[in-house]
Amino acid sequence: MNLLKNGASFAAALVLIVSGAVAQAPAEAQKSAAEAVKPDPTLTLKIGHPQLKDKTLQVAPGGIYAAEKGTAIAFDAMVREMKSARFVYVGESHNSLPMHEIQVQVLRALYGQDPNLAIGLEMLPVTVQEVLTKWSLGALTKDEFLRGVRWYVNWNFNYGYYEKIFDFAKEHSLPVYALNVPRETISKIRMKGWEALTEDEKKLVPQAPDVSNQDHRALIRAIFEAADLPHQMKGPGLETVFEGLYRSQSAWDEVMGANTLRAAEREGRRVVVFAGSGHLLYNLGLNRRAFEKSRQPFKTVICVTVPPAQKSVTVARSLGDYIFGLPEETKPAFPQIGLSFKSFDGLANLVLESKPIDGAASRADFEKGDVILSIDGVAHTDINEARIYLAKFRCGEEFKVRLLRQGVVKEVTVKFDQCPTGPASPAGEKK
Repeated sequence: MNLLKNGASFAAALVLIVSGAVAQAPAEAQKSAAEAVKPDPTLTLKIGHPQLKDKTLQVAPGGIYAAEKGTAIAFDAMVREMKSARFVYVGESHNSLPMHEIQVQVLRALYGQDPNLAIGLEMLPVTVQEVLTKWSLGALTKDEFLRGVRWYVNWNFNYGYYEKIFDFAKEHSLPVYALNVPRETISKIRMKGWEALTEDEKKLVPQAPDVSNQDHRALIRAIFEAADLPHQMKGPGLETVFEGLYRSQSAWDEVMGANTLRAAEREGRRVVVFAGSGHLLYNLGLNRRAFEKSRQPFKTVICVTVPPAQKSVTVARSLGDYIFGLPEETKPAFPQIGLSFKSFDGLANLVLESKPIDGAASRADFEKGDVILSIDGVAHTDINEARIYLAKFRCGEEFKVRLLRQGVVKEVTVKFDQCPTGPASPAGEKK
């Protein structure tokens, strides 16, 4: 997770929050060779653990490091050290399959250590909890689950990244808990503050977020400043934009931390949480907020990508409790679409919310406001259904869109690049 370079980084997520985009994951940023090896300042901030924040370690691809000791550690030894932790947090960049593979490895190992386990997920809002419970009980097929949780409306990333996690939960009947709230609620906090929420929304976010932690503020500001912000976000109002984002990020972390504790209390189980690394870095996000309320021990795993031109990257030892080094991927495992849909009352067809700026669609003839008549001959009236269909495509394939623009019917072909020749293996993967 090089926050400056990874297109699915938390920095990009901040941009998505501001733009209101609810589409496919942004494509990886196109950087020059010089930019590719530019140090990421967000990895070496002097914040977090007082005894570790001024110390660094070198993270190499394939290595696992215990931050407290500043030395490499074997995977099995790491899991043994986790035994006393009531909560284990494993971060991710959402479109990194190697990071999700590490999450699965940790999940399996923790289950082997103690099957009295529950899973908490950033990806879904608490409003779909009933569907998650049915999935854990084995009562739903994959298609029923995707439709029940409205995966491609509530989340922006291909289900394939998470499928092994959900399959493991179903196979072992592990309770799975949604930790998030509807995106509209977080957006309202960003724009207008917690006070603007309705009474029903305040039941999901019971209190105004605490924004007083200076280390956490420094982290989010560093990520914000590292982001490639749209030009309309820059200028005199930039500080107002940041304050809104920081308020929403704090609410996000606070509510997910509270829901993590709720899951633990309800089940009486240990909880492993999967969330974007931006919510966990330096143990300052939802992990800190859950600890401040419960004082129960926890461990955090963070993954860091190493550019091919470098043997290692420098990170602060306060970044997380355990740090995995991963070789940087050349391309995401699943094609990036880049289409953002909207629906309107009185109009059956979906409409493009914005002109695609990334993904395969950015190389095709699309414009904001295009009315989608059909995709491969099928007229989709539901955003989730359209995205379920598009998520089935793989590298090297294509689909056709028939659309209406200013009274003229057009047919547009979207082609995906070929797959990378050899995806890198996650650190610690057993062959």
